[in-house]
Amino acid sequence: MIINPERAPERKGTNYPEAFKNLVSGRTKKRLGDAAGLKNFGVNLVTLEPGSWSSIRHWHSRQDEFIYVIKGPITLVTDEGEEMLQTGAMAGFPAGEANGHHLINNSSAIVTYLEIGDQPKAGATRSQYRRSSQLS
Repeated sequence: MIINPERAPERKGTNYPEAFKNLVSGRTKKRLGDAAGLKNFGVNLVTLEPGSWSSIRHWHSRQDEFIYVIKGPITLVTDEGEEMLQTGAMAGFPAGEANGHHLINNSSAIVTYLEIGDQPKAGATRSQYRRSSQLS
């Protein structure tokens, strides 16, 4: 099925507590996988405005996650520290690996990346978040 990203369902906002919502306020996700009717994995086209985060640092107990940077640069933060990802860079986060990660747009331009992950049944996976002192 051919997908027109302009017509893909879009999500802006979060269910994070109020104190953390501003961190991801510049994040927009276009749900390309949903637009294609995919059932076993999700594909999101994500844009981050300057200064915005992809999420609070987290890892998944049973969900693999993969990103591909379409337009960078963007900063990847993991337990190993910070690493700059340029256009064309990729990173993967295996399920069950307790390495909190997220992306931060420290540039002055909008960045874009693909976010790909399996979609386990509700309740089958758990996202683990870092304590507030370890968010970035």
